[in-house]
Amino acid sequence: PPEAPVEWTNIFNAESGKLDNGTLMVDRIFGDFPLAVLDMKLPLNERGAGILMSITALPSPFGIGDMGPEATQFIDFLSRSRQKYWQLLPLNPIGPDQIWSPYSSISSLAGNTLLISPDLLAVEGLLEEKYLRKKQIRVKDAVDYEKALELKNEILDKAYANFYAQQPGYLHQEFADFCKDEAFWLDDFVLYVVLKQYHEDTPCYEWESTYKNREERALKKFSKTYEDVLTRIKWQQFIFFRQWARLKSLAHVHGIKLYGDLPFYAGLDSADVWANREIFKIDTDGAALGVAGVPPDYFNAEGQLWGMPVYNWEVLREGNYEWWLQRIRKNMELYDLLRLDHFRAFYNFWEVPPAAVSAIEGSWQLGPGTLFFEALQAEFPLLPFVAEDLGQIGADISLLRDAFRLPGMKVLQFAFGEDIANSLHIPHNFVSSNFVVYTGTHDNNTSVGWYLNDTDKEERQRLEDYAGHLVTRRNVHRVLGRLAYSSIAKIVIVPLQDILGLDDRSRMNVPASIAGNWTWRMKAGQPGLFEEIQLRLWTEVFGRI
Repeated sequence: PPEAPVEWTNIFNAESGKLDNGTLMVDRIFGDFPLAVLDMKLPLNERGAGILMSITALPSPFGIGDMGPEATQFIDFLSRSRQKYWQLLPLNPIGPDQIWSPYSSISSLAGNTLLISPDLLAVEGLLEEKYLRKKQIRVKDAVDYEKALELKNEILDKAYANFYAQQPGYLHQEFADFCKDEAFWLDDFVLYVVLKQYHEDTPCYEWESTYKNREERALKKFSKTYEDVLTRIKWQQFIFFRQWARLKSLAHVHGIKLYGDLPFYAGLDSADVWANREIFKIDTDGAALGVAGVPPDYFNAEGQLWGMPVYNWEVLREGNYEWWLQRIRKNMELYDLLRLDHFRAFYNFWEVPPAAVSAIEGSWQLGPGTLFFEALQAEFPLLPFVAEDLGQIGADISLLRDAFRLPGMKVLQFAFGEDIANSLHIPHNFVSSNFVVYTGTHDNNTSVGWYLNDTDKEERQRLEDYAGHLVTRRNVHRVLGRLAYSSIAKIVIVPLQDILGLDDRSRMNVPASIAGNWTWRMKAGQPGLFEEIQLRLWTEVFGRI
């Protein structure tokens, strides 16, 4: 009946795995008859909003957040809050050698098996609920990586033994297909992992020469000797990507896009460098000839010395950047939108001599520039990428970003200095909507922590003058959030800590520091109804539905 209330929702296309923005259906059933599906075209609203939160921050009972029930509940929260994006930190393997940083992984293609959900393994019949209940530990406010690693290894070994003991079925065939389809990176990755164990965790550039230099005969013999171990590690990767595919499909059903993050560099001790030495500035002994970092900046007066080897862009260009394209293809299987971290390095990068004690000793070198993005556009015509263009960047870098219409980034915490009137991060200077605006990123303090510890009296006054009302520790996160939502930026991303109004004790990362990073976790029951109502109101008022 025309007078009846009507609610519209997007239809999920099971075949394509995507939402069809042009087809709508009525979500109400009137009387005994469901209303028919109607084919209509409505204007696509590019304005949207989302939340930045690492999966590790979910309150799973196994020491670290994972892809199980809590992740499902978070997607439900995003949907109810009218959010369109879940931005995540990189999903690659991490360990104590990398100080658990997701930006310093042993592989740019493999998945972090710490994120595998034991609960979902039980659903697959690979673990018993009784066994899992005994393995659960008290949820803490911080990730205990060492304990989580020990526990997950034990659980995964148990699940693999049960898988191996089963009669071959659909899961075994899927595993065989996975090993075949992913062999281009999987074989090298598992070899690297087992060889590292064989060499008692020493870095790959210190292995005996036959393995360090990848002598084919030695690797074949090693693979045959350790076939069972290699297969077990392949199986763990299979389970990771299988669970992730489930989570991605679930997000799409709820209208949520997954927004990933691609670290620029690869670790010196990594499967990437070990298997592709020629594309890095590496000598014949496997040592770096130049290492990555950044000059002095907002975060550190001595710059940041990252220690990863820089790329040999001439060799990459000769191969039409295939290694990079392969890496991005794999990431685009995981995500709908991808942030290109350290974007400026595509134009020019800071190279530091390997013996330097700080990044101050480095110098600028030219990156691949437009040639790389032309190759990328040929592969991905729509270029579903965001340029991380923060820091001191010049006009040439902005021109590179704009030539390919890549969205850049704005961070409101950078907007209230003495240059507030002319700041690139202040909303009244957003000359284009083609940006993603943040209150802060994973590298920033929380907004409350920033207000309490990183601002002076003058900066707080400028913030208050701009907001037009009193700003305090109790409302600063909502003030910045509202400014972000009301801006013309196409996408707003707010870290979960800022939605919850948490202080600096909940900060995710302090750049150039090595202690206490990447450990924050939200408590059970967070976020709650108050945050849901607040986000729904902002999305509706500021047209981000």
